[in-house]
Amino acid sequence: MDNTQQRTELSSLGEFGLIDHLTNKIELQHASTIKGVGDDAAVLDFEGKQIVVTTDLLTEGIHFNLMYVPLKHLGYKAVVVNLSDVFAMNAEPKQITVSIAISSKFSVEAIDELYSGIHLACEKYGIDLVGGDTTSSMTGLTISITAIGEVEKNKAVYRSGAQVNDLICVSGDLGGAYMGLQLLERENEVFKVNPKEQPKLEGYDYILERQLKPEARGDVVKALKKLDITPTAMIDISDGLSSEIMHICKNSKVGCAIYEEKIQMDYQTKKMADELSINPLVAALNGGEDYELLFTISMSDHDKIKNDPDITIIGHITEETSGTNLIIGDGNAVPLTAQGWNPVGK
Repeated sequence: MDNTQQRTELSSLGEFGLIDHLTNKIELQHASTIKGVGDDAAVLDFEGKQIVVTTDLLTEGIHFNLMYVPLKHLGYKAVVVNLSDVFAMNAEPKQITVSIAISSKFSVEAIDELYSGIHLACEKYGIDLVGGDTTSSMTGLTISITAIGEVEKNKAVYRSGAQVNDLICVSGDLGGAYMGLQLLERENEVFKVNPKEQPKLEGYDYILERQLKPEARGDVVKALKKLDITPTAMIDISDGLSSEIMHICKNSKVGCAIYEEKIQMDYQTKKMADELSINPLVAALNGGEDYELLFTISMSDHDKIKNDPDITIIGHITEETSGTNLIIGDGNAVPLTAQGWNPVGK
């Protein structure tokens, strides 16, 4: 039996042939999508609602390594990171556009695999793919996705609304995506030395999925609406908890106190951190790519949220003069520092 995988060169289709190939099975799901792909621009009608638009760019060698990132997972993740930004505005994503720059090292089958992940994300989150662009690249792969969403007037949540004494809340757990990346990087280095060595990934399914196939927390936004809670400020955690809470504090002109003991981390995150001699708190504060939601709520909403198993109150908003602080186990306050993403040297 011949298991040789078929390879179709991109040049055999050309740009317009590739566009037709990638878009001929798109089915629109939203009445707000008047015109999708196939014209000079998409036409959308939101019937008086406010529109939110966000764009994210992923570049091979900077944001992902195809030595260990499957193309299908990459396509899925590229969509999800944009939807996470829409949810962080208290909005509902409706449409995306996808633009890619690709080199000749990729076959049609490889791009099909990438788009299978994109389509899977669209199907799961109920999103219409309504346009984009393709171009050639001298090296590697670049993906740019724009997400469009809608929100009721005066219901958008910004980073700038936090008030003194508001409670600081986080969905899910933190640090897992960063530790999953460290595991993949370690096994990739082993592979470079000995390609016959099997990667040691057993027992770490959760943190690997957190890195390779994250999910956007639209379920949390829906839960808050069901509880009749409108956050005073909100942001998604793409660059680490420390960076994100400092964004909220800067924009809201307030300070914060978050408690080390309240920050939720999964068992696998802690286990991997111990294996690599990394403080798991560093992964939670500065690791990033968890795509959980960080938000503030009024103290009066405490009883509505206190029993939600997927939301943790980790601190409170203080006066701006108090600064942004982490309260450690002994009760001392340590000023937070935001590392975030830095392209220099990468």
